Amino acid sequence: TTSYKGDSMKAMVLAAGFGTRLQPLTRILPKPMFPVLGRPLLSHIFDLLLSANISEVAVNIHHLPDFMIDYFEKEKPTDLNLHFSREEKILGTAGGIKKMEDFLGDGPFILINSDIVTDIALNKVIDFHKKNNSKLTLVVRQDISPEQFDSIEICEDGRIVHFIGASSMELPENTKQVMFTGIQIMEPEIFNRIPEGQFCGTTEDIFPQMIRDDVPVYGYLYNGYWKDMGNRESYLQVNADALDEKVFLKGISPNDTNHSFTIPPILVGRNCHIAENSKIGPHSVIGPNCTIKNGAVVENSILWEGVTIGAGSTVKGSVIAKNRTIGDGKNIKDESVI
Repeated sequence: TTSYKGDSMKAMVLAAGFGTRLQPLTRILPKPMFPVLGRPLLSHIFDLLLSANISEVAVNIHHLPDFMIDYFEKEKPTDLNLHFSREEKILGTAGGIKKMEDFLGDGPFILINSDIVTDIALNKVIDFHKKNNSKLTLVVRQDISPEQFDSIEICEDGRIVHFIGASSMELPENTKQVMFTGIQIMEPEIFNRIPEGQFCGTTEDIFPQMIRDDVPVYGYLYNGYWKDMGNRESYLQVNADALDEKVFLKGISPNDTNHSFTIPPILVGRNCHIAENSKIGPHSVIGPNCTIKNGAVVENSILWEGVTIGAGSTVKGSVIAKNRTIGDGKNIKDESVI
């Protein structure tokens, strides 16, 4: 039996990682829960899945798992049937999906990283996957700096012929070098390749063998907005891009922010107290219940919920964690404050 009802597939979101490049912030909040335009990153991933009529979704969790479970119990996403898969010890991408084989194994399914921001039309990827009778479709892109990422090579028809550590057939002449975006569609046959109950990676262990075995593996070339939210700079950039509408994400409903002391684009959450002679923006997201005192400046920064910025303080290029107070006259630049 297949899991398509019409075009509907199941999906799994990979949210078990530690987010080490975003420390110290990830010591107190798991990366998938970082607010982007005032909503958890994971909520934006759910929006993306729902836009392709995907309503059965599993999420694997390991690092600070209760933040995710508690939040989504209170804020149940409408139209989404959510299943959490706790990994007591981290299993790797392939090990994580193997654990969810009973849930995922009745048809093709989407696997997506929880730390990416994109507004890709997943329906187009699903159509491409079906049209090519692909066993594995990776969404790939041509990046300006591919040396940052291990390279993958695709033919003109999208077939992947070279994958990190493995090549299939004679490499044709006209191949494109691309990078993997962390979005993929898999057929359930992949479960036969994954050992039970042990750490196993897809890109390290499973995909190279599929290429060597000449299994039809395709790359869907995507040129639209995509960012991996790996460090503070890219976290700030994603929010700035969303404020600039370079990527279309649903934000919280803002307070009225049309004041003389604001420089758009900004987003200000509910119940904030902002002194008239402060300066907010551009490219700043202020969470709910924040207080910004006389003469304070907040620029290109993100304040999580309940932050207080003291009189005469300046915050630039920084992220301030929930309920923190920055004292009067402080100067915070390019920092993460927990």
